[in-house]
Amino acid sequence: MSEFTLHDLQCFDAVVRAGGFQAAATALHRSHPAVFAAVAKLERQLGLKLLDRGGYRVRPTEAGLSFHRRAQGLLQELDGLRAHAAQLAAGEEGELHVVIGDLCPVPQALGLLGRFFAQCPGTRLHLHFEAVTGPWERLFDGDADLILHRIDKTDPRVEWLDLGPVALVPVVAPYLLPTPLPRTLTPERMRGYTQCVMRDTAHRPPAQAHFVIEGAPQCTVGDQLMKKEVILQGMGWGHLPKFLIEDELRDGRLLSIAGRHFPGGTEDLVAARRRDRPQGPVAQRLWQYLEEQAPDWRSAMAPRRRTAGCGKSDGRRPPSRKL
Repeated sequence: MSEFTLHDLQCFDAVVRAGGFQAAATALHRSHPAVFAAVAKLERQLGLKLLDRGGYRVRPTEAGLSFHRRAQGLLQELDGLRAHAAQLAAGEEGELHVVIGDLCPVPQALGLLGRFFAQCPGTRLHLHFEAVTGPWERLFDGDADLILHRIDKTDPRVEWLDLGPVALVPVVAPYLLPTPLPRTLTPERMRGYTQCVMRDTAHRPPAQAHFVIEGAPQCTVGDQLMKKEVILQGMGWGHLPKFLIEDELRDGRLLSIAGRHFPGGTEDLVAARRRDRPQGPVAQRLWQYLEEQAPDWRSAMAPRRRTAGCGKSDGRRPPSRKL
């Protein structure tokens, strides 16, 4: 078997992804005959039929699918090598994209990023704010250099720095539910009340629900501050990060309904980046900076102690607010 070239492999990959030779040629900025000839040569060199050309759309054969899967590692290494070479040629990065997720304390994150990028005037910071699985999608689509959010720590594609746990507490305004509250609230009991949920900003969100009660009316919001205000106004209930509502829990404007059926949860907030992508000098310095600041971040994220005399609310409706 003679050696095939990376050009042949790229053409085959483009045909599989695009579903045809013309679409692949357009994506690669090459002519249709050039792409067709490269794939035909690859098949001859391998002694395999990689594509089924008998239908309306070109489809990979079983052998073609297997070969294509194995080729992805090599093609990704090639992309990474090109990106690394471009960074070496350009010096420091001209821009970095950072995503702040909905579980991240925004003032603290902006303060850290602002202080760092003030020392890097040649690198433009592009900030993005995403919710639920939106940060992951940007990271894995190559649209983010760094995210501040939760991740699947078993994913070998990412490395992370722990920034501290984020407790998620189910809360209501004290006048939303009848008083006195039952000792145990069940999903059936709460199904009649509007549940405020976060909108997933990912374009391809996975089919999973976070604390959602089937059949309950919903109010969908785009960020945690809007969710907090909806719940404070008694227009719904839901889970909120504890760091965002410590004052309201302390003075009784919000009540926790955590219990057997609504235990809440804890997520690990991290700074995460792709392990399988090269990092430029500014991105590497940012990572080291966050690593140095992580202990202070975790300390600031720790729950504040309650002062004496601050107990639970008596359930009475607070004075009405003027709109």
